[in-house]
Amino acid sequence: MLSRTTILVLTAGALFLAILFPLLAQQPSPTPMNSTNAASPKAPAATPPVPDGDEVITLGAGCFWCTESVFQQIPGVVSVTSGYMGGTVKNPTYEQVCDGDTGHAEVTRIVFDPQKLPLAKLLETFWKMHDPTTKDRQGGDVGTQYRSAIFYSNDAQRAIAEASKQAAASHFSKPIVTEITPAGEFYAAENYHQDYYRLNKNRNPYCRAVIAPKLDKLGLEK
Repeated sequence: MLSRTTILVLTAGALFLAILFPLLAQQPSPTPMNSTNAASPKAPAATPPVPDGDEVITLGAGCFWCTESVFQQIPGVVSVTSGYMGGTVKNPTYEQVCDGDTGHAEVTRIVFDPQKLPLAKLLETFWKMHDPTTKDRQGGDVGTQYRSAIFYSNDAQRAIAEASKQAAASHFSKPIVTEITPAGEFYAAENYHQDYYRLNKNRNPYCRAVIAPKLDKLGLEK
């Protein structure tokens, strides 16, 4: 199973990145904004509350560092939390999910204000930011944890997601394989995964090699 280390080698063509990335990925980052326990970077992050009138949609679009960095910049988004959903193991760790045996997808739990950002509009960004036609893969990140998925919170969201998927299909030459599934239990990822790009863009080569070009493509701040 290919890992983020592999994509660094493929895109940068430098062996030292393959050595450096695993070391940096495990290093404690500066304190994330939604962390309540800065002394425990590997403890699960706090899950932000949902203000009255706001909604939650949970999206899988490959590496959650990438997805988080995009939606943090979208007006109308209230909070973004990286985590895991869709698996069979309770309280999974990053290492367990990376092994591909828990069934979880790397996801971002997005709280948004539907008056400022309708779900259909939010999903337009979702389709643009990743390739929904590749099963269990985004670029060099390969495995079921990187699958494209929309985990909806209610039937109204499901209808919007299905319509959005149908509309997006005309923009791709291959069939969309994104799963649209009821949201299950969300497990917030470890503190050091939160606000990852913002806190690590000058520390981890993966940020420069993979995330920055994605933000640039979408016209977002790098």
